[in-house]
Amino acid sequence: MRTRHDRSVARATACLAAAAACALALAGCGSGGTKDDGSGGGRGGSTAPTVKLPKLDGQRLQVTAVWTGAERENFGKVLDEFERRTGAKVDFVPSGDDMAGFVGSKIAGGGPPDVAMLQQVGVLNEFAKKGWLKPLGATAKAQLARNYTKGWRDLGAHEGTPYGVYFKASNKSLVWYNAKAFDDAGVREPKSWRDFLKVAQTVSESGVEPVSVGGSDGWTLTDWFENVYLSQAGPEKYDQLARHEIKWTDPTVKRALTTLGQLFGRKDLLVGGNSGALQTDFPTSVTQAFSGGDAPKGAMVSSADFAAANIAQTKAVVGTDAKVFAFPAVGAESPVVTGGDVAVALKDGRAAQALLTFLASTDAAKIWAQAGGFISPNKELDQAAYADDVMRKIAKALVAAGDDFRFDMSDQAPAGFGGKPGQGEWKDLQDFLKKPADVAGVQAQLEKDAAKSFGK
Repeated sequence: MRTRHDRSVARATACLAAAAACALALAGCGSGGTKDDGSGGGRGGSTAPTVKLPKLDGQRLQVTAVWTGAERENFGKVLDEFERRTGAKVDFVPSGDDMAGFVGSKIAGGGPPDVAMLQQVGVLNEFAKKGWLKPLGATAKAQLARNYTKGWRDLGAHEGTPYGVYFKASNKSLVWYNAKAFDDAGVREPKSWRDFLKVAQTVSESGVEPVSVGGSDGWTLTDWFENVYLSQAGPEKYDQLARHEIKWTDPTVKRALTTLGQLFGRKDLLVGGNSGALQTDFPTSVTQAFSGGDAPKGAMVSSADFAAANIAQTKAVVGTDAKVFAFPAVGAESPVVTGGDVAVALKDGRAAQALLTFLASTDAAKIWAQAGGFISPNKELDQAAYADDVMRKIAKALVAAGDDFRFDMSDQAPAGFGGKPGQGEWKDLQDFLKKPADVAGVQAQLEKDAAKSFGK
């Protein structure tokens, strides 16, 4: 059955793309922003809390997420404030990329975490069907109703029951670049895929390997494919493929993989070549493009807005040294693919519901927004909380789109196909990166794996 999201996709993509384009225009002008230290709770300043939380002195709470490095550190600031307000003690447990497998093993062992931050809509639906999730309590639902549009509320629900709070969102249709590498090569931000390849060639000839790809993390490759596919095949086909209503052997998939092969089939355009890309994880794919001063290891990386947190681990300044442009248009328009992390409770109890309530509030969102590398779908969050103009405008574009957005395709699939390392789409696209000329072989394997996971 087609949803409201499905019927409004074409209008939605155009709306968000236009807003994002306006936002990214600021990236070439310096960050221009300052941290709003006078607003929000936690380490970013202090005003009266907007949400009341219960006292939970002596209670312990275990939270799991895939985040590492800067993202884990910034989420830790959010959890610190929750501890300060409630008196509870929160233990963070990293899940690794296989969240479904991690949680499944914990449940089988009788000790699931209290709260999990899921990255896939498909995983939320699977967990809800298995009875693993606890519905949102009254206070969490009240915050959700106050601060989120229906589209984001619906994404966190299963068969009409609300289970999740989308705390963190992302625009996955961005390309970050080293401004000095572009200046030295004499190139400008490309608007089209053809121009993107020309820019990469020119940067390569200037002595810098142009495109950094984090191929050891298979999800980065799904983002590459989805951006090409959405722009080239269009939103209606995107929806059909996401639901496996058309096969991965469809001509539109062949065309998208062939197009992506124009990049992946040129080892001189990839940092470290194809083998190097396959051995590079996501954080390294970002930092190597902005480290090394006058001799960076790369010039561009296609990544979501949250790459800003990794860039912050280098000496590069977002908006000055590290700039960003919209993923180049392969078809008529640049694509806009969004993603997000949804908080769900796996155990009953006041502590888990209190944390979900806090994560649905503007108080929690403000803390990470001030820290950087984060955008929130929370429509009531004061945009002044964001650390710089680049992130502020990207976030504004997301909120301005309301319910009009296109969600990450692999995240909508069952975990066995779209969300597990070493199998399904992640593994198949890694094989494609290894042998980009074998389009038909990759299509056949994608279809085989998708049919198995979707039960078709």
